[in-house]
Amino acid sequence: MRLITTLAATTLALALSACGSPPEDKAADTSAPAADTVAPAAEPTAAATTAAGGKPASFAQCAACHAVEPGKHGVGPSLAGVYGTKSGELAGYAFSDAMKAANLTWDDATLDAYLTNPMKMVPGTKMTFAGMPDAAKRKEIIEYMKTLK
Repeated sequence: MRLITTLAATTLALALSACGSPPEDKAADTSAPAADTVAPAAEPTAAATTAAGGKPASFAQCAACHAVEPGKHGVGPSLAGVYGTKSGELAGYAFSDAMKAANLTWDDATLDAYLTNPMKMVPGTKMTFAGMPDAAKRKEIIEYMKTLK
């Protein structure tokens, strides 16, 4: 325990020593930063990633079973063109009777609820995915799905 306390105190001391006044040769320099100074790049947002044509990281779980190319079905149906359609109507995929009978329209609200807990929303669906509890990740996926034509 004493080692952990000493280690923590040393780490804190080193971190605090980095704070404070700048070195003496720079202390009097109050001019604007040099023109060639570049600010660190910001983390790309999900919207930026999607706008650039990329899949958001949150889509990785979906990609395990779903393709994004039209007509290319895997374990699950292709997600190309799904947004705005009715459940179970995409040609070329053998949907469960439950999905066909669900009569859902794949819009933001429906997709959000479905991705939260697919088996609860459509009992008997083939989709055995337990659901995505993170609302921000669901939103990223839905926004990406809107781009799939």
